[in-house]
Amino acid sequence: MSTEAQIFPTYVTENLDALERDPGHDAFLHQGRRVTAGEFRALVYRMARALRDQGIDRGQTVTLLSRNLPETVAARYAANLIGCRVNELYGGLSAESQAAIVRDVETRALIVDPRCAERAAEITELAPVPAVLVLGPTQLGTDLLELAAGHSAEPLRSLARAEDVCTIRHTGGTTGHPKGICSTFGQSRGLRAMHPPEPVERRQLVCTTLAHAAGLLADATLGAGGTVVLLDDFDPAAVLATVERERITDLFLLPPLLYQLLDHPDLARTDTSSLRTLVYGGCQSSPARIAEAVRVFGPVLLQIYGQNEAGGISVLTPADHDPGRPDRLRSAGKLLPGVEVAIRDERGRDLPAGEHGEVCIRSAGIMKGYWKQPELTAEVLRDGWVHTGDLGFLDAEGYLTLVDRLKDMIVVVGGHVYTSELEELLTSHPQVRQSAVFGVRDADRRERVHAAVVPEPGSGIDGQLLCGLVRAELGAMYEPAAVTFVDALPLTDAGKPDKKLLRRQAERALGAA
Repeated sequence: MSTEAQIFPTYVTENLDALERDPGHDAFLHQGRRVTAGEFRALVYRMARALRDQGIDRGQTVTLLSRNLPETVAARYAANLIGCRVNELYGGLSAESQAAIVRDVETRALIVDPRCAERAAEITELAPVPAVLVLGPTQLGTDLLELAAGHSAEPLRSLARAEDVCTIRHTGGTTGHPKGICSTFGQSRGLRAMHPPEPVERRQLVCTTLAHAAGLLADATLGAGGTVVLLDDFDPAAVLATVERERITDLFLLPPLLYQLLDHPDLARTDTSSLRTLVYGGCQSSPARIAEAVRVFGPVLLQIYGQNEAGGISVLTPADHDPGRPDRLRSAGKLLPGVEVAIRDERGRDLPAGEHGEVCIRSAGIMKGYWKQPELTAEVLRDGWVHTGDLGFLDAEGYLTLVDRLKDMIVVVGGHVYTSELEELLTSHPQVRQSAVFGVRDADRRERVHAAVVPEPGSGIDGQLLCGLVRAELGAMYEPAAVTFVDALPLTDAGKPDKKLLRRQAERALGAA
C-alpha cells in the first residue's frame, strides 16, 4: 500500500484499509444504486482533497445536513480524515434550532444533501457560514461532488490526532442552549468492542438516521467488509420488504419502531430468516413486546445500552433473551469489557446490589466534555466518572437494570413514580400496543401522572380499565390522572417517544379546560 505512515489509526483509516481488500464488493445500496467499496474509498480521498482545497483543515468544524446517502458517509469520512470535527444535524429540529447549532459549533463548511437545500437556505440565512457545499447540483452553494471529481483518488495520510475532537453530537436543542457532546478520535475506535467484525458476510439495513446510532453500526459493517443498505426513512412495510429482498443480516431499531414491525400485517408473509442480529436500544423497552419479538424473529435480539456521554455501557446478548425471564428482558445486560459502573445516591455514595441510584460510568469511551459548556461538563463528568442521569441498579449476577431517567421520574405525594415501570405494565395488557408515561404539572404546580396509550385497533379498551389495572398492580400512587388514547406515539428524529411534545400537548389541554 502506497499511503504514508499514519499519525493515528482512526476508525476512518481502518475502514478505508478494510475497503481496499475487496474493492469490487458493494459497500452501499441506495434507491437501486450500488456503490462499490473501491468507488466509495476513492470518493473519500477525492472529497478530502477537495475540502482542503477549499481551505478547510484540521481542527475546524464541518456540519452535515442530510438524509441517508452514501455520499453523506463519504463526506464525514473525508472531513475526519483531514482532522476536522463533524457535527450532524437532526432533521426533526426547527430551522432556528439547527441554525443555533451551526453557529455554536463554529461551522466552517455546511455540507448539504440536495434534498435538504431549502432548509439549508433557511439555516444559512440565520447563521451564515464560510462555505456551503452540496452533494450534487443545486442552486445553493458549490457542488462538492464536482469539486471532488477533479482531485486524485490516491490514498491520503490522516491528519487526525487521538486527542482531537472527532464528533460533536447534540442532545435536546428544541429549547435553550443545546448540549454538544464532544468525542475524540481515540474514543471513536471503541465501537468495535461493542459490535466486533465477524468472519461472515454482513448486510446491514439502515432505516433510521445516519446521524444517530445507525451511523456507528454502519461504520462497523464497513469495517467488517459488509454492505450497508440505506432507506431514507423508517417505514415498516419497506423495512420488511428490504429484509427479504436484500437478505439483510443486521438491523438496528429503537423499541417503538420494532413494535411497528411486530404489528404490521406484512410480517406474517415476510421471510426474515436471513436476520442474524437485531440490535435495539436508545430508550426503554417493554419485556412483553421483546419476548414477542424473540418468538417472531428467533434468538437474534441484542440490546445495547450506551450514551453519547459515556460510550457503550452494557449488552444483553441473544442468549439472555429468554421469553420466560421478564426480569432478564427488563435489564440492560452485563457491562462491556473495560467499563466500570457505580450506582450512587444523591450524596455520591456507592450503593450495594439491588438498591436504586444514579448510574455512573468510567471507561475509555467517555466524552471529552460538552462543547463550550465547562460548568455543565464539570457537573456531569466528575473525577473521571460520567453521571448518566439514568436511575438503575445492579443485581447479584452483575446485570444492570434501568428504571428511569432522573428528569422523567415523577415526584408525587407519597413518593416517586418510575415511568418505565408504569409503561411496562400498561404495554403488557394484550389490548395495548405502546405507551408513554410522563409528568404534567397542574394549576397548583403539583406533578400528575399522565399516560399516552396506543390501543389495539378495535379493542374498545378505556382509561378506567387501565387505571384499575394500575391500582391493583402498582398502587394508587401510580394511577394516571389522565389516559389519552392515540393512533401512534410521536417520535423524535432519532425514533424515541417524544415526551416533551406529549407533555406540551397535555399542558395545553389542561390550560384550555
